[in-house]
Amino acid sequence: MAMKLAGRPVVEGMACRLAPRIDALAQAGVVPTLALVRVGDRPDDVSYERTAAKRAEALGIAVRRTVLDEFAPQEAVEAAVAAANADASVHGCLLFRPLPPFVDEARVCGLLAPEKDVDGITFASLASVFTDGREGFPPATAAACLEMLDHYAIPVEGRHVVVVGRSLVVGKPVAMMLLRRNASVTVCHSRTGDLPALMASADIVVCATGRARAFGRECFRAGQVVLDVGINFDTQGNLCGDVDFAAVEPVVEAITPVPGGIGSVTTSVTMAHVVEAAERQAAARAAR
Repeated sequence: MAMKLAGRPVVEGMACRLAPRIDALAQAGVVPTLALVRVGDRPDDVSYERTAAKRAEALGIAVRRTVLDEFAPQEAVEAAVAAANADASVHGCLLFRPLPPFVDEARVCGLLAPEKDVDGITFASLASVFTDGREGFPPATAAACLEMLDHYAIPVEGRHVVVVGRSLVVGKPVAMMLLRRNASVTVCHSRTGDLPALMASADIVVCATGRARAFGRECFRAGQVVLDVGINFDTQGNLCGDVDFAAVEPVVEAITPVPGGIGSVTTSVTMAHVVEAAERQAAARAAR
């Protein structure tokens, strides 16, 4: 049976490390503050907002919500982001996506100030991921994969990692972040030939395709570490990952569950980014 890489111990460890930093900010008169911008009432957005607000409250991070009608025009969404940019007491902004199809999402993302981009949606943040820069922050889900590996002391240097998925949310940034750790990374996707064989050749597999239970026993072997980033619903409406957990868990060395794995850590990474953003902005003000 594989070791279950549960998210809760990672979350608890991160909370312990963040507490003294939040206290130090409080002593300086700074309350780390996150602005949440949501358009419409999609159930997954509402659920994540509730989770994020609860996690923030537990840590001592303030949350300010801006909820727009599902038919809010481009100008209203842009104004909400601009307001977060202009408010010096707001340190991070989380924009729920995807936006409605009639809203130019790329334009809205581009308006967010990189120093408040706690989920890696701006070009500046993404460029930093690829250039080892310090502007903005990496996408929270990609960073959560590294937090998971670090917490469970799983080494990546010199190991072969296969990343299945090439999105800018997870696949591409996590590949770059692993390369920075001196892993040898292969990025695969739906057009990759003999994908099961490539996955089985890896020491670590990161699955981020958004396809419910798409990867079964034939894609894995003994001794592997599997990070399942997928958040899907099967035909019965059950929450599940990209990996067929029941078939794969008896084979591999370690695996993240869904739910209770990477997704739970992602929220804490976002909060860590808010705290770091508050620290950076406070330092910048002090240096003026």
